[in-house]
This record gives sequence, structure tokens and C-alpha cells, in this order.
Amino acid sequence: MSGTNEMKELLLNELELIVRTSSNLIEKISPNHLDYRPRQNMRSLHEVVLHLVSVPFTDLLILQEKPEEDIRELEASLSKEHDPAQWTGFMKEGLTEVRRYMESLEEDDFLRKETKAFYLDHGKAQAKWLIEIVTHAQHHRAQLFNYMKEQGYDINMFDLY
Repeated sequence: MSGTNEMKELLLNELELIVRTSSNLIEKISPNHLDYRPRQNMRSLHEVVLHLVSVPFTDLLILQEKPEEDIRELEASLSKEHDPAQWTGFMKEGLTEVRRYMESLEEDDFLRKETKAFYLDHGKAQAKWLIEIVTHAQHHRAQLFNYMKEQGYDINMFDLY
């Protein structure tokens, strides 16, 4: 296996860890806490969950240069779901699609093929997109973790591994 493929696999494994641990956190959330919002100008716990679970799918659509309307449509359909199993299932399905896409790329395409998001004026290599998907999901998992800690959930750093 080439060094590039090893690095791709490490990043995909990290995304799998984030999806698994996020799913475990989401399953612990009481419906009574979904409206929790630390400050008026911040997302509610429910909004954080919905955004987190959408990251793999929406970021994949973005890197594939899909129009903003497609992403908004996907997010709107997800916002109608109120079942944690549906949320985590959606995130796991997104992970599967990200893995399928990234594994289909030849090394040169992974490193050099650039695609441009609807909100950017320049393209990014597919490898950079994978890094961005991982860090984006990690950021919102941390946000979810903090919201849950603020609500008194019995969680700790071991819930992230």
C-alpha cells in the first residue's frame, strides 16, 4: 500500500471513529434537552446534532460541486427527523458514501484533482477535502460533547475513543 493510501485510510478510520463516538453520544441525549441553547446566538443541542450528522453527506456533495440548493434540500429533509436512530443512521450512511468516493480515487486524483465548493472562489484537492470533512465532524462532535457536559451528562474523554 502506498503512503498516500495509508494516509487516506488513516483519515477514513478517524472519520469512522468520529461517527461511532458521535452516535454513542447522540443515543444518550434526552429529548427534554434538545432545545438547550447555551446562548441566544448559538445553535440548540438539536441543531448541533442535525448539523453534525449531516457533515459526511453534505461535505461530500459540496466537494462533488453540487449546487447549494441540493445541500439545503438534504439538510431540510434531515431536519424533519426526530428519531436519534435515524440521525445516526444518516451519518453512518454518509460515512459509507465518503469512504466509497475516496477509495474510488486514484492516487493522483486524490492528491491533485481540485473541486470548488459553491461558496469558494478556488478549488481544493480531494485529499484536502477529506481532511476538512474529518476536522469539520470533529469540531461539531466536540461542540456536542460540551453541550452535553453543560447539561450534566455523565460523559468524559473516554467517550471520544
